[in-house]
Amino acid sequence: MLPARQFTAAAALAALLIAGGWFGVPAALAAKHRAEAKAEPPAPTDICQGEAGLAILSSPLAPWKGAPLRVVFTAEKPLEGELSLIAPNGNIAAASGDRHGGPPYFWFAEVASPAAGTWRAMLVRNGASADCKTVTREIVVQRKQPAGPRAGKGVWPLRDSWDRDSENLYSAWIEKLFDAPLDEAPSWKAMHEVLRDPSRNVLYNHLGLREDQQGQIVQPDCADVPYFLRAYFAFKMGLPFGYSKCTRGDGGQPPKCPQWWNIVNEEPPPAPPGGLAPPGQQVGIFGVFAAPVGAPLPPMLRLPPKPQGLVPGFGYYLRTTIANAVHSGNGRTAADDDDTDYYPVPLSEDTLRPGTIYADPYGHVLVLVKRVPQSGDGAGVFLAVDGQPDGTVARKRFWRGNFLFAQDPALGSPGFKRFRPIMREKNGTLRRLANAEIAKSPDYGDFSLDQSKLSVEDFYDRMDDVMSPAPLDPEHALKDAITSLEEQVNTRVASVENGRKYLVGGGREVDMPDGASIFETTGAWEDFATPSRDLRLLIAIDVVRGFPDRVARRPERYAMPKDKSAADVKAELESTLASELAARKFSYTRTDGSEWSLALKDLLGRVTALEMAYNLNDCVELRWGAPEGSEEASTCKRHAPASQRQKMSEYRAWFSERRRPPRG
Repeated sequence: MLPARQFTAAAALAALLIAGGWFGVPAALAAKHRAEAKAEPPAPTDICQGEAGLAILSSPLAPWKGAPLRVVFTAEKPLEGELSLIAPNGNIAAASGDRHGGPPYFWFAEVASPAAGTWRAMLVRNGASADCKTVTREIVVQRKQPAGPRAGKGVWPLRDSWDRDSENLYSAWIEKLFDAPLDEAPSWKAMHEVLRDPSRNVLYNHLGLREDQQGQIVQPDCADVPYFLRAYFAFKMGLPFGYSKCTRGDGGQPPKCPQWWNIVNEEPPPAPPGGLAPPGQQVGIFGVFAAPVGAPLPPMLRLPPKPQGLVPGFGYYLRTTIANAVHSGNGRTAADDDDTDYYPVPLSEDTLRPGTIYADPYGHVLVLVKRVPQSGDGAGVFLAVDGQPDGTVARKRFWRGNFLFAQDPALGSPGFKRFRPIMREKNGTLRRLANAEIAKSPDYGDFSLDQSKLSVEDFYDRMDDVMSPAPLDPEHALKDAITSLEEQVNTRVASVENGRKYLVGGGREVDMPDGASIFETTGAWEDFATPSRDLRLLIAIDVVRGFPDRVARRPERYAMPKDKSAADVKAELESTLASELAARKFSYTRTDGSEWSLALKDLLGRVTALEMAYNLNDCVELRWGAPEGSEEASTCKRHAPASQRQKMSEYRAWFSERRRPPRG
């Protein structure tokens, strides 16, 4: 990629880009283009820059004829236009008038086998002024593959800085990475499946090192997902990156982050701690298990040696350094805390961009990947991805059943947040911008404490207004909510099936953690038990059941029929709800391998059973609430130990009351 991203009109644009620094491109090549650019006449650059706010990403970093050429233009405003890639012979090799996103908005075009020579990426905008109607970027494609970047000081070399342009490109990259039709619910067994897909990943082999073909395993859990995505983009782009070491919060206090490490100032490997913690307990503010003085480190602390080379070193940094450092507490820090990786933003169409995270109060983290604007009878939608303990990454809709919200100081500050910008000082060190600096920054300016002042109902009402500014058809809105519940149920089907396969494959009986640790632990329990997912599912069921009441409570939010009262509409919605729940079905695999089908209506009738259905040591029939003695339950062959069932009975109130217990 070429990090200088502000543009001029027509061919004079190249001169400005090269003068601004063509980072990562061989010096001889840059010199050649500086010489060519001297012949170009001056252009009204300030007008175009101020009008368009454009940024560009061309990939790979050093284009050559043996690799596909990919180009992304981004813009702050919804401009109409067409992006063309023009070959050295003047022919248009690729063109696209499809505008994606919003905001930022972007165009994408690709040439599979570009010819050597000087290409032009040209965006022609309808309705723009004559001076700025055509925006062009020159890209030189070489005959031979140039040498790629090499490892140096730090985890990867820095070539650029975070600003509005790089943030817009980050948003566009994420949206394309996870793009799919709205009526689909795509999922991947691991994030590396997405990153290795050149049709999705604009930065595939961007460095020219075949870095995405080296079999790197990338399997983040939910808290890792935003960090892995941010680190991957920063690695490819030569941007700063860092992470905090945080507590999980306890004693009625939100998480705190007393340490911050980055790619210039790396975290040292863990030293052998002194003393031995009781089995199953953790010591230290970061939850590190201790070992006796002089004894070898336990396996979980025996870090593999860091491999040599830029690409292997980056893979190690993801899988080992970051994965062992961050957790859900990183996202739940207090809204006004400066020493954090994230900062809260206002709830608006402009600020909730792809790459924005959502940290819920109970430890789950999602990443926004797309906004679908309201149109006709269709409600506006925010789509997000999250990671599961088994490494699965899936896309889902924003709705109350997936994005939980609560106001409790002991839980920290939940809500939508963005990565805190990291700046490079003159001496080469890195630092994060404080909240006040972000608020004043022309590139950001979006720090806000508004979410921390909202009640639960006010938060969801505000999000409804952001997603769908115009009143919604109440029946369509109800069906959308049922669809979201259906997606959530189908996701649970996959999770329960993973647990069944674990046991069928010879997995041993798994110990059940004590107390609140059932929601936050490691190992097979985290991978295959579903307490957090089931609590969310119970909340989601409540949301769908209560939707007719919600419409009656807030009729001004909906396009209510003029000839019907709120009570009439509520009654019609209750009838629609009953018929939809009966019609929508799903299947799960029973213990003997046979399929069993249920309707959503059946599941809603099993809410009480679902309060104790999360233990992977129980058969899958029990985990779906099959009534004792029924044909459905006849294939059940195993039950959790009585001691575990006793603990589940003690913890049942958390599920029946739809609340997670405080930590500590």
